[in-house]
Formats: sequence, structure tokens, C-alpha cells
Amino acid sequence: MKNLASLMKQASQMQAKMEAMQSTLEGMSIEGAAGAGMVSVVLSGKGDMRSIKIDPKLADPSDMEMLQDLIVAACADARKKLDATAAEEMQKVTGGLNLPPGLKLPF
Repeated sequence: MKNLASLMKQASQMQAKMEAMQSTLEGMSIEGAAGAGMVSVVLSGKGDMRSIKIDPKLADPSDMEMLQDLIVAACADARKKLDATAAEEMQKVTGGLNLPPGLKLPF
């Protein structure tokens, strides 16, 4: 029983660390860019778009399709960076232990 109590204590500590990590991520801003920086998007740590900047030179009504593609690419770039940052933070919390996504501790 002593080992079970120790395991539950460790799980509880890990959950507290994960909650702190999630709070840290929520406060972060991650920027993604496309078109050599002509379109940039800032996402919150939760993946919500906070801002978008578009170089005025791209606002040509005859070339809106390219602008739309660049916005999508900038969002994808920011999301990729956000996922990498979240993975790094998770590695710090778990000490390299690979846990399944969405795992809630304690069990």
C-alpha cells in the first residue's frame, strides 16, 4: 500500500505541474508567418487567433486568392510552432515520459 500511496502522490504532483504548464501556455503568444513575412498571425497558447498583420501591398483585389492562401499558411506555421512549444513544455513536466495526449492525472 505504501507504493500505491507514493505513486498517487507522484501523480498528483505531476498533475499540478501539468496545470502550471497549461497556464504558462495560455499566457504565451506564438507568431507564424508566410510570404516572407508579408502575412503574420499571432495565436494564443490555446490556439486562438489574437491578431493578423497583412502587408498592404498584398491587398490587390485581383490577387485575393494568394492573400487567402498566405493567411492559411501563416496560421498553419503558428500552429506548428505552438504544438512544438507545447510538446517542449510537456517534456519538461513529464521528465521525458511519453504520455498519451489528453491523459488526466491522477487516474
